[in-house]
Amino acid sequence: MINSNSSKIGDWIVAFLCFLLILVCLLPMLNVLARSLSTPEALIRNEVLLWPVGLNFEAYQTVLTDSVYTWSLVWTAILTIIGTVVSLILTTICAYPLTYDHLKGRKFFNTLIIFTMYFSAGTIPMYLLLKDLSLLNKPPVLILPYCLSVFNMIIMRSFFYGIPESLRESAEIDGAGPIRILINIYLPLSTSVIATLSLFYAVGRWNGFSDALMFMNKREYYPIQLLLYNILNNINQIEVATQEGFTSPGLSATLKSATVMFATVPILMVYPWLQKYFITGVTIGAVKG
Repeated sequence: MINSNSSKIGDWIVAFLCFLLILVCLLPMLNVLARSLSTPEALIRNEVLLWPVGLNFEAYQTVLTDSVYTWSLVWTAILTIIGTVVSLILTTICAYPLTYDHLKGRKFFNTLIIFTMYFSAGTIPMYLLLKDLSLLNKPPVLILPYCLSVFNMIIMRSFFYGIPESLRESAEIDGAGPIRILINIYLPLSTSVIATLSLFYAVGRWNGFSDALMFMNKREYYPIQLLLYNILNNINQIEVATQEGFTSPGLSATLKSATVMFATVPILMVYPWLQKYFITGVTIGAVKG
């Protein structure tokens, strides 16, 4: 009976902590949403907290009808999809061979790959390399330099280790080669880890702006986060309207909040569809191997 009561108290404590965590994550979003739907006068008077004051959709209308913003949003979605697919392909073809014990130089390759997690050349050598490769100010520069994450590769490799070797040995007896084994056995059994890494890569690409800030000068190829970064940095300047190509004169705090919402909500809508795979993938990928 005592253990039962202690268990219930523990459950209530965990539920309360989860509730506090939800509030910490949710309240800032509610505040930004309320500010985006309020009038500029209400914002100036600091009357807006969690509920809109003087319901106003002008900021959303401005954002939705502005070609610069809508193209940046579409371009970021294209970048996210292409970057996620390329990253998953490279992660898979990097992790899969390392599961073979008879691979020559397997320990060396593992050590070399992990070494890159702790040591990197830095931004300036990266810039010079991309310049020599003629990738600066071109769309591939937003995809190729960071298309493979060693951490994500280790998660996928650990997941592959958890797949019984008997399945691979049976396929090899039937005459299947490594590529066929990967496509017909490993990938169908790796739905959860693929969904998890897809979410990791997609969120990373959607939220990324530093690579575009350093390697891209063409405004038509600015992702949405870099556009938002410029808006937030220049929100008090009248000239930001012409600098960013907006058709509306000036930017208010209401417009800033609306822009933040539009840059955040699309990627948040992806998570519920991948939640069950995300939990399974992270748990299995972290435990096995």
